[in-house]
Amino acid sequence: QVQLVESGGGLVQAGGSLRLSCAASGRTFSSYAMGWFRQAPGKEREFVARISRSGEDTYYARSVKGRSTISRDNAKATVYLQMNSLKPEDTAIYYCAADLNTRWGMGPLSYDYWGQGTQVTVSS
Repeated sequence: QVQLVESGGGLVQAGGSLRLSCAASGRTFSSYAMGWFRQAPGKEREFVARISRSGEDTYYARSVKGRSTISRDNAKATVYLQMNSLKPEDTAIYYCAADLNTRWGMGPLSYDYWGQGTQVTVSS
């Protein structure tokens, strides 16, 4: 079992920045990969970024690449998503997710556990 709790969302103006955090508990954090997803109203949940167990390997969706950075601190059992140059279209609920089997996929089915989400709203 893995428990995930996101934080750091909020309301920000276009062009601003936010750093999301996801605190994990349960299984040894360094033993599984992590990902971030988002879901806007009326849309499907979409992949944002993922990071390997060690943090050495990362991958981003085209929509956020160059504006966002995923990182992790295994000592703190926390994964982060730094988002810069935010746009109104980034408005969504952001979820972190744990990939316990290193599927290294971009679809929601590749992830085993999910947090409750944190709302990010970007005003124009």
